[in-house]
Amino acid sequence: MTDERRLCRLDEIADGQARGFPGPEGSFIGLFAVRRGGAVHVYVNSCPHVGVALEMMPDRFLDGAGEHIVCAVHGARFQVEDGFCLSGPCAGDSLEAVPARIDAAGVVWVPADAGA
Repeated sequence: MTDERRLCRLDEIADGQARGFPGPEGSFIGLFAVRRGGAVHVYVNSCPHVGVALEMMPDRFLDGAGEHIVCAVHGARFQVEDGFCLSGPCAGDSLEAVPARIDAAGVVWVPADAGA
């Protein structure tokens, strides 16, 4: 048994875009990843305000300009790089960041229990 799980290949997320993923088996909370060049930022898909999923449509986590993560329910805006909430009902709070690593083959790995 491993303590990591494969999320996806980095090239399966378009640069400047986001993609949602299911949580670990038995979890109701998923994850999402935002790609910025060769980097990826992964978060638990839960708004710190009331715990709802951030997107209303699959993979729609970013504003129209692709600059900020947005909660579709309350309009809260978060920085991509650290998940810090800039505006909205949870201003000053942060999304729950998930440690992620990209291996030499371009595969994104996260902790096995991320989102549990």
